[in-house]
Amino acid sequence: MSGNVELLNDTLAAAKSEGRAALIAYLPAGFPTVDGGIAAIKAALDGGADVVEVGLPHSDPVLDGPVIQTADDIALRGGLKIADVMRTVREAHAATGKPILVMTYWNPIDRYGVERFTAELAEAGGAGCILPDLPVQESALWREHADKHGLATVFVVAPSSKDARLAEITAAGSGFVYAASLMGVTGTRESVGAQAEDLVRRTRATTATPVCVGLGVSNAAQAAEVARFADGVIVGSAFVKRMLDAPDDAAGVEGVRALAADLAKGVRGQA
Repeated sequence: MSGNVELLNDTLAAAKSEGRAALIAYLPAGFPTVDGGIAAIKAALDGGADVVEVGLPHSDPVLDGPVIQTADDIALRGGLKIADVMRTVREAHAATGKPILVMTYWNPIDRYGVERFTAELAEAGGAGCILPDLPVQESALWREHADKHGLATVFVVAPSSKDARLAEITAAGSGFVYAASLMGVTGTRESVGAQAEDLVRRTRATTATPVCVGLGVSNAAQAAEVARFADGVIVGSAFVKRMLDAPDDAAGVEGVRALAADLAKGVRGQA
């Protein structure tokens, strides 16, 4: 069975044709429970997210901030397995028809088996994988199986990436390019925003693939700001925080839905 890379491509192209950036939500599988995580992801999509990244919780999430680390810890203590991640992808896609990716560190895939992981993700209706710590020069095996199963391979670029490195990364990736930056603390936002915009400009010079930005966005105004220069706005910690801060799981799910609706207005310039 083939995965849904074309659905992802079509979704991003449709947003562009509407003159807006896509809204991409991130939520970890198994948080606060497997069923609760599926409900939250459906709520994000129903609220207005175009795409969801399902996080595969990791015991040492070195690239994630404290909010996502807390959620990962809850999921892992709940006994989350890769089978639960696949179920999350399957049910979220089946319920909404929207593209669902998995964001994961390389080690769990390597242990599970690349062929097994890609085959199961495609069978679940997944659109691809974001692999933040897989070096492009070591990605041939993954890309071979991802291509065979119709899955996107999304690599991460950073402001520190040199132009030649950006070209190497974008040539190997598919779906979209994940441009990682930070909104920063009070007083640094203007310079960091400029840094992110410059990264998008430099990345676009190497590829026609959409460039989506993860920048610490938490509200519609910030989403509108990033949507001005990016093809997609990626929001993770703000969704997870809605779940963590809620008095119960049901309230958390409604908080996710409301935030998605607010951010969807932002990427459409309606904030």
